[in-house]
Amino acid sequence: MVPERLEPLVEEVAPLAERFTAAGFRLYLVGGSVRDAILGRPLDRLDLDFTTDARPDDIEGLLRGWADAVWLQGKRFGTIGALRAERTYEVTTHRADAYSPDSRKPDVAFSDAVETDLSRRDFTVNAMALSLPDLRLVDPYGGTADLAARRLRTPLAPAESFADDPLRMMRAARFLAGYDLEPDPDLVEAVTEMRHRLSIVSAERIRDELDKLLVVECPGPGLWFLVTTGLAGEILPELPALALEQDPIHRHKDVLAHTVAVVEKTQPDKVLRLAALLHDIGKPKTRAYGPEGVTFHHHEVVGARMAEHRMRELRYPVEDIAAVRRLVELHLRFHGYSEGDGGWTDSAVRRYARDAGPLLDRLNELTRSDCTTRNQAKARDLARRMDCLEARIAALREQEALDAIRPDLDGNQVMEHLGVPPGPVVGKALAYLLDLRLEEGPLGERLAYERLDTWWADQAGQQPATDRP
Repeated sequence: MVPERLEPLVEEVAPLAERFTAAGFRLYLVGGSVRDAILGRPLDRLDLDFTTDARPDDIEGLLRGWADAVWLQGKRFGTIGALRAERTYEVTTHRADAYSPDSRKPDVAFSDAVETDLSRRDFTVNAMALSLPDLRLVDPYGGTADLAARRLRTPLAPAESFADDPLRMMRAARFLAGYDLEPDPDLVEAVTEMRHRLSIVSAERIRDELDKLLVVECPGPGLWFLVTTGLAGEILPELPALALEQDPIHRHKDVLAHTVAVVEKTQPDKVLRLAALLHDIGKPKTRAYGPEGVTFHHHEVVGARMAEHRMRELRYPVEDIAAVRRLVELHLRFHGYSEGDGGWTDSAVRRYARDAGPLLDRLNELTRSDCTTRNQAKARDLARRMDCLEARIAALREQEALDAIRPDLDGNQVMEHLGVPPGPVVGKALAYLLDLRLEEGPLGERLAYERLDTWWADQAGQQPATDRP
């Protein structure tokens, strides 16, 4: 019986199924849509995956004339893509592919049986297909039973499945976390033994799988799976390094457990969660013992450099690297101000907002989430202070352009007023004016010119300019 949630979707693809049937082929809906329909999850995705006994040339011919657009980038792997009415379709010939021991790409072999295709898929919960148009559920490896039992298994022996595609070992972490599953003991054993096989997987694929794990609602179980199986040591060695040895004299919180807790407290935003994952990776290198116990001085600076290095290794986009590095670098800034020493002056608020720039809201959330203390009084105090800071930011935003703080004069005005050409002196003048803007707020042009004159008079014995532009 077809799940009720799938009925509209089945009606939508019925014409496509009929085209394949009329040509003597079978068409099956596979992948996440079948799994999520069984679980009763919403089917709001715009892409659908199918498998068929038709070969790539036949698939292409059947899609043309039905789809609005067809693309062939995956044809040599058996996949033809199509677009119809803003929905993306991918139709793939039944496959029986496997990776060579030293290859990053599969050796593609086609099959005529859907059961063979399903056997090569990652997990039993994904190895189910809905036959079209007769709506018969094909579940030869017990995927529905495993969903009911909250169990993660592979259709074939785990070692064989992970040999086909080692990235599946990382993907297991995402499914454990995203679907609240427990790994089969044989799966855990195979991952632990085969973790080094990730070396044949491209950094880009590893990065994309890590991103998918980080944005599930509760990624903690997946992160712990990466650490306990040794996978994290292969792709993100800074993470298991946070499991600092505890001793009875110099006690400190478990940095690894703290990090996982911080990740789970943040919103499922990729950049924010990457920053949460990496925010304390500088602690192992900066740990020291002193009269006040354990310290991690400047771990945010060291950690920012380490985060940049790791993200470069994983081929992250430049803008993501810059954002995460900045968040790691600034994640302790809030704690540099306290009510006892005057608290947050307007100048301090401006500098905090300018340094964070477009990352301000993420920085505030990271700061809030970084509080994982069990001391409720401390937690309430931090939350109150953050509320106060955010209220100050909101108030200043109403008075001035807090999100785009610039000097009151631009470079052309400085050069014309001082009668100097482009060069280092203009940069120094603008830096001086920006510091004034941060310290005192908007000055206005006339006062800015006056303060510039005073500054210029102090530079190498220069006299104040008297002419105004």
